[in-house]
Amino acid sequence: MSLHWSYAAMLAFCLAGTLPLVPAFRLRVLHQPRRLLLAVLLGGSPFLLWDLYATHAGHWWFDADQTLPWRVAGLPLEEVAFFVVIPLVSVLTLEGVRAARRGVRPRPARRREEVR
Repeated sequence: MSLHWSYAAMLAFCLAGTLPLVPAFRLRVLHQPRRLLLAVLLGGSPFLLWDLYATHAGHWWFDADQTLPWRVAGLPLEEVAFFVVIPLVSVLTLEGVRAARRGVRPRPARRREEVR
């Protein structure tokens, strides 16, 4: 895998680790898109604005060798995605922990023979 994909791969890894919580614990998070969008916007927007300011002011930068070439307002696409993905996986993790504490047992993984 090219080094350009390392940031995107990390975000995919975060999603791959938390999205299975939705069916496992029967989470309703994705069935409430307005609440989820609000959580992502409130959680990510201040940091995105801070990131925009800091990069434009030259306080930090992103290594072009480790990010994809696409930019949004001067930020790598993966950096913008970070402010969506991380609040999303945080909400999924929180709701998964809440479900586990309520005693919701995770659904067992389906065997291939059962799927057919």
